[in-house]
Amino acid sequence: MRVYVGMDDTDRRDSNRGTGKLARWMERELPPGCTLWGVVRQQLPVCDDIPYTSHNSAACLVVDLLDASLLEPLVLRTVAHVERHFVEGSDPGICVVSEKSPALPALVAFGHQCARRVVTQREALESARGAHLSGHGGTCDGIIGAAAAAGLTAHGWSGRFIEKSNLRGYPERVSVKELEDAGMLVASLDRDTRVPHPADTVLTNRWLRPRLWGGRPVLPVVPLEEGVWRSLGEKRRKGHGASGEARPMAVFC
Repeated sequence: MRVYVGMDDTDRRDSNRGTGKLARWMERELPPGCTLWGVVRQQLPVCDDIPYTSHNSAACLVVDLLDASLLEPLVLRTVAHVERHFVEGSDPGICVVSEKSPALPALVAFGHQCARRVVTQREALESARGAHLSGHGGTCDGIIGAAAAAGLTAHGWSGRFIEKSNLRGYPERVSVKELEDAGMLVASLDRDTRVPHPADTVLTNRWLRPRLWGGRPVLPVVPLEEGVWRSLGEKRRKGHGASGEARPMAVFC
């Protein structure tokens, strides 16, 4: 059984760790019988009407469970993990929902609403009826981003992976075959739709970030020369919220 574990608002502007890092750390806390498929970063709107810490992003772990009985231990360990590592002064939230949950369609719809407009805690709580949604400090506004991250990741057509098959361990140059053997589809964005060959080389810039497209990790690349491709995307510096202060995503009305 596949389960989506959303987290948000666990850090502050001057923190040495963010929500993405806490989500990646969670792999070592998974109960026996649970396997991390990947961690996806979901980008939510950045505008003056929505306060945020730096980039207004949330994270979602995708976890495969051998048995449905592991769902409760997974929730308990996730809560303990976030409560142990969140930064004081933040407003952390957690959402856990399985692929079989009747709440999943409403969470997917809620995630899409978060991508379009300002939403409230009340809407998040209503969308998560039947799933686990909890706040763990401050205003608990992180439940909004956590619910959105779970819904958008379950939908399968947005976000980028920040952990997947030793994603951060690849060298500067790697073959298409090696990436595809690790479960990543290498897709050309060349206008002439050339197809990367398994023996071709991908330049990673040591920062591979596949996209979540069609429910699977897809690495977009562009051609540099015959047999050589460059992965798209690059690391950016951490910014600030609209007011220059660390702030939660939205306000409960």
